[in-house]
Amino acid sequence: MQRTVIIGAGGVGNVVAHKCAQDSSTFGEIWLASRTLSKCEQIAADILQATGITVKTAQIDADNIEETATFLKEIQADLLLNIALPYQDLNLMEACLAAGVHYLDTANYEPRDHPHFEYKYQWAYQDRFKEAGLTAILGSGFDPGVTNVFCAYALKHFFSDIKTVVEPTDLAKKF
Repeated sequence: MQRTVIIGAGGVGNVVAHKCAQDSSTFGEIWLASRTLSKCEQIAADILQATGITVKTAQIDADNIEETATFLKEIQADLLLNIALPYQDLNLMEACLAAGVHYLDTANYEPRDHPHFEYKYQWAYQDRFKEAGLTAILGSGFDPGVTNVFCAYALKHFFSDIKTVVEPTDLAKKF
């Protein structure tokens, strides 16, 4: 059975957990982990009430590579969705490599004490993931990542050509 671990129980983590539960046949057994277990438990309770899907919870310090890797191994995780803070990306990538788990994040790494957008830190992991037979998908956040996926899907399945993309508020006015 597929096991998906979501790290991060903030606003985006909440949405991601709900969306994964809505497609539990793809994501399998879903775990939500964060430093604050009570946040995970509240989100899991909301998901259970809304969808009938049980999301398991755990308290994890995403800064602790060994603890995270041990957890991933113990539950035999297949995929880690990193919805934590950007400065935790490298630690979570290291934990995934140690545990043999595929990795996806929504934002690129930014050093804690000098935040700035730059992929070089994570790109340095490309060969290590490749050699381990693992996939690491970087920066698949809502803009541009998911937005691009939605546009590509719409073009492939609904349109022969897209010339203009309108703001969602403009589109909502039409319906």
